[in-house]
Amino acid sequence: MGDFVTRVLAAVAALFLLPAAPAFAADDDGTEKLFVFKDPRITESSGLAVSPTHDGVYYTHNDSAAAPTFYAVDGRGRTRATFQVRGAEARDWEAMAATKDPATGRGVLWFADIGDNLDGAWPNVSVYKVTEPHTFRDATLPAVRYRFRYADGARNAEGVMINPVTGRLYVVSKEFAGSVYAAPKKLRSDKVNVLRKVGGAPIMATDAAYAPDGSSYVVRTYFSATLFKPSGETIAKVTMPDLKQAESIAYTADGKALLTGSEGPGSPVYRVPLPDRARPTATPSPSSSSRAEEREESGSPVAAQADSGGGGLTVTDVLIWLAAAAAAIGVITFLARRTR
Repeated sequence: MGDFVTRVLAAVAALFLLPAAPAFAADDDGTEKLFVFKDPRITESSGLAVSPTHDGVYYTHNDSAAAPTFYAVDGRGRTRATFQVRGAEARDWEAMAATKDPATGRGVLWFADIGDNLDGAWPNVSVYKVTEPHTFRDATLPAVRYRFRYADGARNAEGVMINPVTGRLYVVSKEFAGSVYAAPKKLRSDKVNVLRKVGGAPIMATDAAYAPDGSSYVVRTYFSATLFKPSGETIAKVTMPDLKQAESIAYTADGKALLTGSEGPGSPVYRVPLPDRARPTATPSPSSSSRAEEREESGSPVAAQADSGGGGLTVTDVLIWLAAAAAAIGVITFLARRTR
């Protein structure tokens, strides 16, 4: 019921936003449909990542009520291989991330079983770390499971991201006043790791991702995406294509554009160019990496409290969601009466 209410709220709120949304058909900003998932088994694409070591390869997985399975697809949306994750659960896989191990050069895939529509149904949540496969043929892959709990109480979340400069994992909660949570720098597989709030996040975040060079991160909502510096300072809001249910976000391999997808059979993935001021300019130096790690170790929020431009609630956000809530309550009441 909680998830149903959330979806109704989002749908109604979207109606309020339609008059202000630009027409999408023209694609004047360079937005393009990259591909459509052709595999009929991919019905609820919830996580999306670009392979860090294989050109033209993308990964996705389904949402809740699915097996611990992920898919490697090519630039035309055709499945190249299907992988099972050994020993993993899939209570509510909501997000994934892809990084490269600096020591080995191997790709690393992270799958976040962090959905919790009852905001406290699970005593802890899990993220699975899988070494990226060398070859693309169906296989079962081993994983390392990391368990997490929130320092300030359980909550629903749909975003996970890894800072490629520092290697730190972050979870972004999906709430009316969302938050960014940082994991410990060194994760433990033999105990529950504690996620601590380090900043704010846009309203009802459905995914998040770090740029390949660590110069920015993005948080996706049902309506748009907001870019942030690692400090948490807002860079820009990016208009997203109109999707049935916006669920995923990732950077392209060159960091110059965003990829965004939706749930549903045959769902599309779009490429959205970043504004010039948000594009990478240089690879972070070792000294910048050291400074970032020092900030994290000292407790300074690397994903700091975002300003009202993206992380907090603006007056417009509040008005939209109040109106959406009122309308949704009416819809729910109507449906309840009809089903008595």
